[in-house]
Amino acid sequence: MVNPVTKTNCRIAALRIAALRITACRITACRITASRTAAFRITAFIAGLAILAIASPAFAQDPPDRFDQDSERQRENRERALLEEMVLSLPALIEAESRYYKLLTIPLLDGMVMEVSGLAQLSDGRMMVATRRGEVFIVENANGDPPEPVFKRYAFGLAQPLGLLELDGWIYFAQRGELSRMRDTDGDDRADVFETVTDAWELSGNYHEYAFGPRQTPDGKLWVSLNIPFDQEPYGAADWRGWAARVDPATGETEFVAAGLRSPSGIEVSPWGDVFYTDNQGEWNNASKLSHIEVGDFHGHPHGMPSIDLPGSLVDSIPDGLPRSGTWMKDLHEEIPSYKMPSVWFPYVKMGQAPSGLKWDTTGGAFGPFEGQLFIGDQHHAMVMRVFLEEIDGHWQGAVFNFRRGLQSGVIRLAFGADDSLFIGMSARGWGSIGPDPFGFQRLVWTGETPFEIHEMHARSDGFELTFTQPVDRASAADPASYRMESYTYRLSRSYGGPEDDKLELDITSAEVAADGMSVRLTIDPIRAGYVHELHLPGVRNAAGEGLLHPAAYYTLVNIPQR
Repeated sequence: MVNPVTKTNCRIAALRIAALRITACRITACRITASRTAAFRITAFIAGLAILAIASPAFAQDPPDRFDQDSERQRENRERALLEEMVLSLPALIEAESRYYKLLTIPLLDGMVMEVSGLAQLSDGRMMVATRRGEVFIVENANGDPPEPVFKRYAFGLAQPLGLLELDGWIYFAQRGELSRMRDTDGDDRADVFETVTDAWELSGNYHEYAFGPRQTPDGKLWVSLNIPFDQEPYGAADWRGWAARVDPATGETEFVAAGLRSPSGIEVSPWGDVFYTDNQGEWNNASKLSHIEVGDFHGHPHGMPSIDLPGSLVDSIPDGLPRSGTWMKDLHEEIPSYKMPSVWFPYVKMGQAPSGLKWDTTGGAFGPFEGQLFIGDQHHAMVMRVFLEEIDGHWQGAVFNFRRGLQSGVIRLAFGADDSLFIGMSARGWGSIGPDPFGFQRLVWTGETPFEIHEMHARSDGFELTFTQPVDRASAADPASYRMESYTYRLSRSYGGPEDDKLELDITSAEVAADGMSVRLTIDPIRAGYVHELHLPGVRNAAGEGLLHPAAYYTLVNIPQR
């Protein structure tokens, strides 16, 4: 017997697919400034999105039985409606973004399955690529337009390597059960020495016990983040799942420095030497996030708490019964002093559903106007986001913006190449992705033209100060009606994800434009610590009368500055 809910969902799906097909036909018919192949790929992209309309209620990573349909159906419907609205807007947005950041697809060898899981720009200028299937390639001649790559297989037979790091003549990589290293001793571009650096963490046999990294901090230590298992643990519970580990590369000595991680699929060291990671929405993590990791932190997920009292842990014990499901995350530090609030929350669907690899722009302006800012991939949305960070009262916080949509597949890893283009490694394996392909390898190249964007979003005691990449039109930017803002926060809950909670529309009481037209000071009422402040700028124009390429920003306001 067919479940009536399933039948209803299928009818709705059919209507949605019909609407998406109409949209795809309109895209193909109109004069897009690209080749027929590009038009076909956009149509395929839309068709891939349509498949999501008939996806199971488990609307992200976890299997369907982990999603409480009865209690979450209303939120799910809102999220689906939001996704459909986003889908219909994508073709025009992708075309507009292409004017500023050109997307180049790196052709693969016939039959090559390039499920990219690691990227590293080597010191000799070549790119190194790891795959989920355990292969590692050196890629030559990938920087051209069009790229004409030469692939050399450096290693194979590895156990899901999910990161690459070149260090002192070795290639370090985290694989399922250990941190390893390999090197080529005879110059033939094939690794011939493999060594275990540490295997201090355990495995339960669950499919989702990934290890990500490593990344090196200024003290020379290597950091690795460890995924929790999802569902069954065939060989019993394993220690240290959901932790960040710090390893001495010379001795293999391993310390477990931070707990409470869930699915920490991206880890990176900032230009100033601090460690940040991305985590995916799910149980005990009501919204995906970017977080700053320091020794002793607890990041909210209780799975790995039994390991806190083991030798090697640098995290203080947490009282029994904590954390409590339903606690406001902004208040959790009152009960658990070691709890670390995120730097940036990624509102579900609005800013992706599965954040992954991250990379700071250190190109000195060769990649456009966002030097020093952070780019983050999202596997589900097949997109790259941009993040601005600032430190307020000892906490790193900031805003996330859309940057580039329409990639081949789910974004897993990012790396800047020798030509300062952004290499993007992709795969849809393990999670859904709205990209048209099961895997892919592409580059983003700045065209030299600067888009009209919010450049930075700074918190102030009574609002925010926005800077722009181009001078604004004074009349539109000085009008409070050109802006719209709301704020909301999240609870820590054992349920899968959670709604934007305690939501409130905010008043924009004034908008003061700087004399040079490059910034605007917004005064808002009220301003709330511990809340995402979601800003839309539908009325703001530049001097040419053009709107912003991405007229929305999402600032996670943990601390309100004094001025």
